Amino acid sequence: MPELPEVEAARKAVEENCTGKKIIKCIVADDSKVIDIVSRSDFEASVIGKTIIAARRKGKNMWLQLDSPPFPSFQFGMAGAIYIKGVAVTKYKRSAVNDEDEWPSKYSKFFIELDDGLELSFTDKRRFAKVRLLKDPTSVPPISELGPDALFEPMTLEEFTQSLHKKKTEIKALLLDQSFISGIGNWVADEVLYQARIHPRQGASSLSEESCSALHKCIKEVIEKATEVGADSSQFPISWIFHSREKKPGKAFVDGKTIEFITAGGRTTAYVPELQKLSGSQEVKETAKPRKQALKKKSVDDDNNDIEKPTNGEAESKKGKKAGVKGKKPSKKKKPEESDDNDGGAGAGADEDGDNDQVEKMKLKKRVQNSQNSRSTKRKAK
Repeated sequence: MPELPEVEAARKAVEENCTGKKIIKCIVADDSKVIDIVSRSDFEASVIGKTIIAARRKGKNMWLQLDSPPFPSFQFGMAGAIYIKGVAVTKYKRSAVNDEDEWPSKYSKFFIELDDGLELSFTDKRRFAKVRLLKDPTSVPPISELGPDALFEPMTLEEFTQSLHKKKTEIKALLLDQSFISGIGNWVADEVLYQARIHPRQGASSLSEESCSALHKCIKEVIEKATEVGADSSQFPISWIFHSREKKPGKAFVDGKTIEFITAGGRTTAYVPELQKLSGSQEVKETAKPRKQALKKKSVDDDNNDIEKPTNGEAESKKGKKAGVKGKKPSKKKKPEESDDNDGGAGAGADEDGDNDQVEKMKLKKRVQNSQNSRSTKRKAK
């Protein structure tokens, strides 16, 4: 999903190709889930005839500054993306749409044509983005609630260290908290923690001065390098853990060292146990889990959460019901909100309850047989 480097690449593309040009046409999608509050007709009328002065960004949010308010604002969500016809803008896996056969794409939520013929479209395949029309994007949520931008407003080492030592949460969760630092998402957090040799579930307040300094340095280096190459992952250093994050457990390596996957900060997290060791009295179960192992759940528009497929355990449980336990009702003990955050996995509870049901049935059957045998013996005696 788009994080600071991807959104910054989009901002740069707009600034380099669209500033100083007038909007002569605008088409806003009839999609109230993405187009927030304002009607499509009001939105279109509010921007036509105006000139793009600049493209602004904070964290994972971008907006077009026009010659007068209100301004179109974009919260990229899981798959939001900027396309400019005839201009190469970095594409990332979940956002990619075929803009060659169909333009604007059927996934376009905001489309404008400029006075020189250039066309721009904001697309969203997954419909978790938000497109708003705001008088001052920085004065209202979500932008008003964001912490300092990781690229444009970096904390000093002293400020960063003091802030970390005040937090009792795990470091991965803290980095994903957009009110702490804005722009860092799942892949950036994994990368900076790997580069700094910090375990993702290490308590922030327990980090040494050296670890705080290393993390501060790595955030700067990773963000700057990713933005320098326009978020083109093919140009990321080969030593980055990024290139192996999508591989399966047991097949993921970086510099010859094994990558394992755990849940940290509510997200599937890649790290190298050999280099990222948990220190102090904290404990974490180092069980590698396949990617996409969480139950389906509603996405939260913090830009920190993801939609996952049912767990492998859940799939196996369904197969078991068809093959060996036909007609068995789901156990009442299993809670619908269970996810891969539980140690046993989402399927474990169902299997355990199924075994218990079978045992109880066998016991009941034996008691019935014993009762029948007893009655039969009494009749013979009479």
